[in-house]
Amino acid sequence: MKKTLSILVLMIFMGLGFASKAQNLQVMYDFGGERQYITTTFEMYKADKWGGTFFFVDFYHDGKNAPDNHGMMGTYMEIERSLNFWQNSKLKNLSAHVEYAGGLGVIPPGIGYNINNTWMFGAEYFFHSKDYRNTLTVAVLYKEIFKKEQMIPMQISLVWGMQDIFNVKGLKFNGYADFWWERNIWVDEILPYETNFSFITEPQLWYNVGQFFNCPNLNVGGEVELSYNFSGLSQGKRFYVNPCLGVKWDF
Repeated sequence: MKKTLSILVLMIFMGLGFASKAQNLQVMYDFGGERQYITTTFEMYKADKWGGTFFFVDFYHDGKNAPDNHGMMGTYMEIERSLNFWQNSKLKNLSAHVEYAGGLGVIPPGIGYNINNTWMFGAEYFFHSKDYRNTLTVAVLYKEIFKKEQMIPMQISLVWGMQDIFNVKGLKFNGYADFWWERNIWVDEILPYETNFSFITEPQLWYNVGQFFNCPNLNVGGEVELSYNFSGLSQGKRFYVNPCLGVKWDF
């Protein structure tokens, strides 16, 4: 799952005088022991006078756990909308937030499953440096996961972006961290057990190599997925580290 851009983090483009919309395509290879597959991600953001819209779609291709599948083995998407009718007021950095997430997957020997539909509503606040090169969005959201028990129907999210870090032109550090309450039943080698919360973060590091040969759209880099009790992994109650390397094309 990717979430390298956020509705308000992308205000950086407006703050620096760039266009109020942005798109990118990422192709990553996941080296994680439970993964070893390619993920293609398309992200898009567009600002308007009422706020902004952001979405991404992940496509998972083949992989270690689907040896008989030679095509796409799953997809996941999120679409978010920020609402801000007071952009010229002192509360301009505070926005309402609504979000939908869901997807489909395949497990051997080709059995399909749904990634439960999820709706979130709440508020987010945007922090930034004076030049907008360093940004942080904090969101507190009511979260409703279809047909899932939740001790607390809530999610806390952080999304950050840092441009030209260490004063290196074209070196960017961004990512997100999500913490939410969700009841999951896992089965280990002996007995089933349950967990009531999940955590995932995906910090990314990108370097704009295209600046050296008149192709500023091209970036190389990767991410590390760090998760605990994350339902996308069959073993569940473990701390996972899944590194990825790839390329990104900014449109």
